[in-house]
Amino acid sequence: MNILIAGGGIGGLTAALALHARGHEVTVLEAVREPKPLGVGINLLPHAVGVLDELGLLPALRGMAVETSALVFANRHGQAIYRDPRGLEGGYSHPQFSIHRGELQMRLWAEASARLTVISGQRVVGVRDGNIALIETTGGPREQAADLIVGADGIHSALRRRLAPDEGAPCWRGVMMWRGTSWAPPFLDGRTMVQAGHSQAKFVVYPIGAPRADGLQLINWIADRRVREPTPGLTAPDRADWSRAGRIEDLLPTFGRWRFDWLDVPGLITRAEQMLEWPMVDRDPLPRWRLGPTTLLGDAAHPMVPIGSNGATQAVMDAQALAEALSHHDDLDTALAAYEDERRPLCARIVAMNRQEGLDAILDRVEALAPDGFARLADVIDPAEVAAEINAYKAAAGHRTRMP
Repeated sequence: MNILIAGGGIGGLTAALALHARGHEVTVLEAVREPKPLGVGINLLPHAVGVLDELGLLPALRGMAVETSALVFANRHGQAIYRDPRGLEGGYSHPQFSIHRGELQMRLWAEASARLTVISGQRVVGVRDGNIALIETTGGPREQAADLIVGADGIHSALRRRLAPDEGAPCWRGVMMWRGTSWAPPFLDGRTMVQAGHSQAKFVVYPIGAPRADGLQLINWIADRRVREPTPGLTAPDRADWSRAGRIEDLLPTFGRWRFDWLDVPGLITRAEQMLEWPMVDRDPLPRWRLGPTTLLGDAAHPMVPIGSNGATQAVMDAQALAEALSHHDDLDTALAAYEDERRPLCARIVAMNRQEGLDAILDRVEALAPDGFARLADVIDPAEVAAEINAYKAAAGHRTRMP
């Protein structure tokens, strides 16, 4: 098939590579004229790493990422609530990687450019007659026909608007995120991801590179803080303000005393080499993703709040599912229905779970029961209950450990 993908992010590029590997002729159009390794850290869960391994990218990932050993949940005093082994240490068939988002995208961009057609500076703004993409370029508008058009163009997707023209702005429940990277001494084993605090104020931290010669490691961190109470019709800050530079003074009143035995949170914030601010937003699940010979993928299909490391991972899983559906069904409409039937319910479930705080609900319960910390976790909450809740979330989100 001749397939056109709108969007050269992680999901769109993975889909392009997976579809090309199955014999399709693929073109990727990216709106940005000069893609650069922008952004901060993300986590790739083992099932997404497995997809990239099938595309021959595992050696490259090992060379540019940190292999995550565990996810630790902690309170705002730095006391561990639960340690969840990840990747090979957790019994998975593949590692979990903490990686710089921009560097991963650039690697996928290079791989796709070497294997298929990737064009920057061209934005898909609509579709005419079912299979003709309407494209804006610096030289003016143009059109391009394809057997299948895939919208991988993010939370503000033009192709999504064809399915939900009156959807409006993304949903916001009053939480802002500050994302930054800082060079700092390694913490714990140098390979651990930590979520500390609770839903009103949470700090997520993990390394995204090996220590350099001076012993410092590039640490990715996310500070979440509720700035507005969730009310019906609450509107996020204007889109033009997304990804703006964050200010240290917005964070230190909340996180300035979060000094743990193993991490100095305010020290990490003040050393930030970059810090960006975003609203934590998502969208309501759509009743369908396809319209004629078009479908959606990644944030265009199912934007979700970043809980559980699901954003990039679910986009990668979409890419694999779409490629497999097209391989297993000769009829395009049947293939797109099979892809959607596999992926849409799962992603809608993750959106719903994350709106209920997902795994972070554990942090809220411990905060409510022991706001001043604890001497023994079992006096506050049953560790078996915590383990059961974490494992239930992981199963619902598609985690698959290696069979015994």
